[in-house]
Amino acid sequence: HDLVRYYNEEGLIPGVQLKVIDYDGGYDPAKDVPGYEWLKERGADVIFTPVTSTPASLRSRVEADRMLLFCASTQMKELTPPGYIFDVGEISQHAVYTLLDWIAEHDWDYTARGPARIGGASWNEPNFVTMFDAIKAYAEAHPERFEFVGAELAPLGTFSWGPEAEALKDCDYLWPPNVMASFVREYRSQGYRATFIGVDVHTAFLRLIRDGNLWDEIDGMLFARMSRWWNEEGELIDLTREILHRYHPNDAEDIMLAGCGYLALGNINIMLEIIKNAAEAVGPENLDSDALYEAAVSYSCVIDGLERYSYSETKRYPCNYYGIYRASAAQEDIVRLDPEWYPVITEP
Repeated sequence: HDLVRYYNEEGLIPGVQLKVIDYDGGYDPAKDVPGYEWLKERGADVIFTPVTSTPASLRSRVEADRMLLFCASTQMKELTPPGYIFDVGEISQHAVYTLLDWIAEHDWDYTARGPARIGGASWNEPNFVTMFDAIKAYAEAHPERFEFVGAELAPLGTFSWGPEAEALKDCDYLWPPNVMASFVREYRSQGYRATFIGVDVHTAFLRLIRDGNLWDEIDGMLFARMSRWWNEEGELIDLTREILHRYHPNDAEDIMLAGCGYLALGNINIMLEIIKNAAEAVGPENLDSDALYEAAVSYSCVIDGLERYSYSETKRYPCNYYGIYRASAAQEDIVRLDPEWYPVITEP
């Protein structure tokens, strides 16, 4: 809503006014199709969903209708063969492979110490199962670098992690649950010393780390992220801060301290820039699904001199590079560890 308001107020797409139409599916897959039809009836030209399961529900319909569906995240199988679904976030496996590759090259001396022991714990939900499958696949492809200890999966809503912590006590690197506060507290209280690792989903719940005074417990945790953090400067992060302070001046500081949630504006920006490119290519009066599709498959975004995001006729995920970050207890924040952007690793 904020980004659309900004585009309209600044006239960034001449001749085009953007409007957001909301449908709340309540994370109920049974509402995916009715919600899609409801949005179409109200004139939706493109659709965005933050729900990872929705692309699977709607794929056949959006392909038949030639409707662009942008999603915050989904599985690669929903993007293959390439069609009208475009992921504006990251592919979980790619983030895992990239982080483990960086660790092997820059953080762990496997030549001197042998393969690092790696495992994870989470609720038993599809996205984390996918991540753990990727960790296992990378370890099996590179046995000289990593030994996969295992994945401890607990029922959704678990907040007591004693058995899982015990099973993973000898790890060198450990992938914690996305809502990780209770796990890291329990793991450290038992004296276990693994370095925690993760991706952007883990930074969505930093408020719980702050509120629980758990920065010491996650000190040194490594993250792979596809966008800059709040404490950096750059074209897109500067725009994000500008919009945040314009529309939420009284809450901006609290929103930034909460974690990565509002940084999703950078992902939504991909979708609006595609609409802008389509309008420029064919004229606002000729803006239709064909023009939007052609703009999407040719989308390229150079930020700070690097083509960070792009699609093509065969590529339906945007991220070409990741930044590597470390949790700092001293700063009570996450900080950029490596100034260079690390190329995405798409295979184990």
